[in-house]
Formats: sequence, C-alpha cells, structure tokens
Amino acid sequence: MRSTASNDTTPRSDALFGPEAGPAAERIACLAEFMTAERYGVLRGSVSMRTRYMTVLAENLYHGQNAAALIRHCDAFGVQEMHTVETLCRFEPNPVIARGSERWVDVRRHASTPEAIAALRRQGYRIVATTPHREDVTPETFDVAKGPFALVFGTEHAGISDDAIAAADEFLRIPMCGLVESLNVSASAAILIYQLSERVRHTVPNWALPLPEQAALMERWMRRSVKDADAILQRRFGSAE
Repeated sequence: MRSTASNDTTPRSDALFGPEAGPAAERIACLAEFMTAERYGVLRGSVSMRTRYMTVLAENLYHGQNAAALIRHCDAFGVQEMHTVETLCRFEPNPVIARGSERWVDVRRHASTPEAIAALRRQGYRIVATTPHREDVTPETFDVAKGPFALVFGTEHAGISDDAIAAADEFLRIPMCGLVESLNVSASAAILIYQLSERVRHTVPNWALPLPEQAALMERWMRRSVKDADAILQRRFGSAE
C-alpha cells in the first residue's frame, strides 16, 4: 500500500488560510509558492481531516513493526496525536513499515502509565482500555459522542497493565466468532481506530481541529516539506518565527 501522505484517496483542497487562521496564514501562503499545487492539496486536505477528539496510548510495545503499524494507523485515519509509555522498552517504530508516518503524527512520551493517564485526564479524555477479557462495549456500542477518549493498547504478550485496568473508565473489546480469543495489537488497533474515527466524524460535532490549530499544523508540515523553509521565511518576513 502507498504512503498515506500521497494516497489517491486523501481529500484534497487548494484553499489557503485566511486571517481567521491566525499568524500562520501568511507563512503558509509564502511556502505554498515553493510547493506543487498537488502536494499542497494533499497536505491541506489531510490537515482538514485531523482530530484530537480521540487519541491512542500504547504501553511498552516491544516490536518495532507493531509500533510502526500503530503510528501508521493513526496517520491513515486522521488521529493527530498518540501517547506512549516506555517503562520496559523504547517506542521505536520500524522505519520500513512506518513509511514516514512518524513525520505527521505527534508522539507524546510518558515515564509511566499513571503519569500518562493523569496527563490524558487533564486534557479531558476518557480512558478506554482495549481487552478481549472484559464484557463492556464493542466498537458498535461504544458511545463516541460522550466525550473525547483515549484508546489504551497493551504489550504484545501481557496486554494492558494493571494500572491501565484500574484507571479505565470503560473497556472495549472486538467480538470474535472464530476460535481465537484475540487479535494482535496491530490488527486490533487498525480495526478500532478506523471504526471509531469514522463514527466520530459522522456523529460528533466539532471533531476537527480548530482552524488556528489546523493552520499551525499545516505550517509545521510545510516546513518539513519545503527545502530551506526557514531561510525562505527569513528572507520574506525578516524572521522564520
């Protein structure tokens, strides 16, 4: 499959940001002169589909391919921010599998699960632990409109931690009709992030980033895409900031 940064299904938009988008608007217009219209359209369309209404917390993913798959799922389905706990191992996505997705998703690293959960609660997120061993809600019955939520995924072998179980507001499982009890973390994440992000966009008002946040993110992406972007902005505005 092709990278989501250039996927033919990515929504495109040639619209520039107006003054209501804040100070980033002029810098975006400047950098757009050094980018093809097609590339600008892909970035602009992707930014318009980004959300922080839902996020992901990954606990101690050991395998680089699973870390890469998780961050790629977030990129593909428009989840702008994910969180990691690295008490046992570093979150190190395999670059061959990530295919550059780490450039477009913000990763927040935490020293422990309690610290991560406390930070998410301060931001207003519900803590939703994913596990096949608790009878609570499924992707179809989970109330996405109840408020922002963070999906917690555990380690490849042990699953979610005791700390995550104790702190969870809800438990989410994928129903099985075969003989296996569960899917691996990458497959589970793909199903849940896709289904729930689609439901969020169809049922939750104001799921998208506010326009100033979209503009700030667009500027950040364009700086990564345009060669010598800081020098260009320095020449045009007397400062790259």
